[in-house]
Amino acid sequence: MNITIRARRLVYGLLELMPSPYQRSSLKAMLALFLCAQGLALPEHASHKSASALSRFLNLYDWPTTSVIRALRREILTVLLDRRKVGRRPILRAIVDLTPLQKSGEFEGLEGLIHILNKKRGLQLVVLYLEVDDWRIPWGFRVWRGKDSASPATLALKLLRTLPEVLTARYRVMVLADSGFGSVEFVEGVRRLGHHAVVGVRRDRRLADGTRLDQAGSRGERVFLEGLAAPVYVAAYWLKRDGGREKRFVLATKALSPAHIVRWGKRRWRIEGFFKTAKGRFSLDRFGQGSRLGVYRYLLLSLIAYLLAHWGYLSQGREVLPRWGAAARTILEEVLPQTVIEGLLAEIEERSALLRGHGIEVRVDGCKI
Repeated sequence: MNITIRARRLVYGLLELMPSPYQRSSLKAMLALFLCAQGLALPEHASHKSASALSRFLNLYDWPTTSVIRALRREILTVLLDRRKVGRRPILRAIVDLTPLQKSGEFEGLEGLIHILNKKRGLQLVVLYLEVDDWRIPWGFRVWRGKDSASPATLALKLLRTLPEVLTARYRVMVLADSGFGSVEFVEGVRRLGHHAVVGVRRDRRLADGTRLDQAGSRGERVFLEGLAAPVYVAAYWLKRDGGREKRFVLATKALSPAHIVRWGKRRWRIEGFFKTAKGRFSLDRFGQGSRLGVYRYLLLSLIAYLLAHWGYLSQGREVLPRWGAAARTILEEVLPQTVIEGLLAEIEERSALLRGHGIEVRVDGCKI
């Protein structure tokens, strides 16, 4: 099925979940804001919907957020299962990471959600990001609630458990993460799920015999880390940092050559590109809502917009992909053409005095198609 048809089907399905025409209109306005891809998706930036109306849509109105998530994942599953290839099961890269959505000031409605981690204050988001061939999919997220709550590793495992069996039966899942997820809990948890992992590991990690990892033997050695029941395979590489070089270590639960371990380990950095785009283009870190529900819905719509824009990327079918802004505009015009037209007409009306001052009069009439 054509990618733009899938995108249109997804958006129309989400609109059908809205309980009233008013809320359907608000959803269209929010998606259009995000798909402007300028990093300015706040209610006050809407051109033909009031900021208060969009704030009520996010924070107060009773529309089925869970049903939106289910509809989104059903469409994602359809895409991934349709890509099944003949022969060996293809690999699905499941990348987990934690990113801060930095905030300053007080947020009374978000008590318990704003914390400081690694010297960065804000909403600490654990994200599961999937890759299959050229497809990039933000699957889900969890919010870390502080030191006395579930750890980021525990939240990442919960996200991995949301991958449906029909998907994990079709794909070999390789979990990629940095050293923040190199705990015994996480590595053993991934194993229990039946997946393999390639995870960064601290240089001072101890082997079962008490030796430090950076004092171990040959590169790519099969070792037993302290606390792990089964052996892992460790490789090292040099990373350029602050004008020098820093030695980094990566472990794999599957027997791989050192070069393959390092190559897999570096692939997890692709999620950093996703974070940069989601924040810079799709306003992931610009939530300004006063309630937990409003923040959750805002983040969800931001990730939906990223996914739609990525599908706009893929729909171009070119060797050189367009920029995110162009891809987002392409998909916006495909899935919400009426909203684009309404915005254009509103701008013409707003600029009518300027146009008349330059001897230009614009008259809009309907026509038969």
